[in-house]
Amino acid sequence: MKTKKKLVVLTGAGISAESGIATFRDANGLWEGHDVMDVASPQGWRRNPELVLDFYNQRRKNAHSAQPNAGHIALADLERDFEVRLITQNVDNLHERAGSSNVLHLHGKLFESRSTLDPSLIYPMEDWELKKGDKCERGSQLRPNIVWFGEPVLLMDQAIEETIQADIFLVVGTSLVVYPAAGLVDLVPDEVPIFVVDPNLPEMRRRPNLHRYEEKASTGMLKVAQELRGKYI
Repeated sequence: MKTKKKLVVLTGAGISAESGIATFRDANGLWEGHDVMDVASPQGWRRNPELVLDFYNQRRKNAHSAQPNAGHIALADLERDFEVRLITQNVDNLHERAGSSNVLHLHGKLFESRSTLDPSLIYPMEDWELKKGDKCERGSQLRPNIVWFGEPVLLMDQAIEETIQADIFLVVGTSLVVYPAAGLVDLVPDEVPIFVVDPNLPEMRRRPNLHRYEEKASTGMLKVAQELRGKYI
């Protein structure tokens, strides 16, 4: 039986935006009208935890009603023909809902809460609301399980390991400006083909085997999937 090639995928806000989920920030450094440091930093949490809780409650409520788009579904469908490892900067669960079975969330998960006392105490959230007074089993306030500015991206080592083992690397819906995730493309060996899908193609160093699709994920991924199947299986 022929061994499946390892396809490592890095996704960003662009793919979720097509499903109606707001991108992280606009040109003014705002996120849904808030300074990002007020709602996505440990300092913001200490200053006004109620604001932070409400902000993520609204994000969760929005994400509950969002549906995976054709880009998410095309990525999930690639698991039939490739060993897919999906690394996402997105905190929503649209990849999983589309059927992807191996998703690494670099920046945390919107539908999880965690203890402010013990970061290893993580709880799944079925509903959209997390309130002041909701506590972990050790009695401390729960916070969103999101990696905020100034906090370490604990899953980067795993993401690097997947990247350097890739047979094919795919970038979908990311501007490649948020580090450390953006640095993954620089670790892809030169002999490994890279496919990039985004309506605003990010700047990248010139390299062999670079394929660029200036399209949104929902249309570009259908073309990439067809090309991958034609070339690599």
